[in-house]
Amino acid sequence: MAADTWCILGSMTPTTRTPERDAVLALLAGLVPLTGAGRCVLVGVDGPDGSGKTVLSGELAGVLTAAGRRVRQVSIDDFHHPRAIRYARGRSSPEGFYRDSFDLDRFRRDVLDPLGPDGDLRISPRAHVLGTDEVLPRVPEAVPPGTVVVVDGLFLHRPELVAAWDLSVWLDVPPEVTFPRMAARDGTDPDPAHPSARRYVEAQEIYRADAAPQARADVVLDNTDLARPRVLRTAARPGQGRR
Repeated sequence: MAADTWCILGSMTPTTRTPERDAVLALLAGLVPLTGAGRCVLVGVDGPDGSGKTVLSGELAGVLTAAGRRVRQVSIDDFHHPRAIRYARGRSSPEGFYRDSFDLDRFRRDVLDPLGPDGDLRISPRAHVLGTDEVLPRVPEAVPPGTVVVVDGLFLHRPELVAAWDLSVWLDVPPEVTFPRMAARDGTDPDPAHPSARRYVEAQEIYRADAAPQARADVVLDNTDLARPRVLRTAARPGQGRR
């Protein structure tokens, strides 16, 4: 019998599945560790805006579910700081986008700590509504032991989070590809050289200098061609930073 699946999917249109994409998803699913007694598995899917994190996470969840594993999806997009904090350094500040976008302390308290070795497996998966800027109260829900918790979002390999993942993925996609994707999705300017793009392009440069996500990730995936993603690197022993 298939395991339970709880999915929170993003707004990007799902990709057309191809044999090449299915092969990559099968490889990723095969790398997700099995759980120990009373434990869950944490998988982080990281990459710049428009790299395809949420879609890949949903597809991976589907493959894992078909294999009989229980899956819970969470997005760090549901842990934004309120606007007053996000824009404290200025609305166009790349430093502000990297340092101040997400409430990492609450994400740790509400998701990572409950799933840790001394946690009670009761997570609160949403802390903020981006559109209304509403801060949400903690509403705990039980995550059954053995669940694979797939987290998608920006900056998941930063120093505060990198040790959390049993398996982590970095989607390597250049701005020349991600910005047209975001333009199609959000109506933004498709040119990464446009002044409105500076906050996001330079924030990724700060992130790479601070955290080296491509080097820290267990799997580096070129997701430039959605139909034909390419695995650039896999770690010999994924998730060694955790516990």
